[in-house]
Amino acid sequence: MTSKFSPDDVKHLAQLAKLKLSAEEANTFAPQLENIVRFFEQLQEVNTKNVTETSQTTGLENVWREDKIDSCSYEKELLACSPHKKTEEQICIPKIL
Repeated sequence: MTSKFSPDDVKHLAQLAKLKLSAEEANTFAPQLENIVRFFEQLQEVNTKNVTETSQTTGLENVWREDKIDSCSYEKELLACSPHKKTEEQICIPKIL
């Protein structure tokens, strides 16, 4: 059986993912990519009509805390680390736009 994906297809995908592959690796991964796509095609055949959609399965929720201002005992040392000008205990950075 011939693969739908050529080594050039694999190299193109690798380039999009910013990966460098050798020709040998591209030849190895082409049939593997075919198997992965075939598996996803099988998953599309699964009947999920009565399955409740979910994006989280453990029941965990975000834990929020109230924002409050605390004093910082090392504020002056932090400000001193910056090479930029300081005004009113704030660092002035150059405009970006």
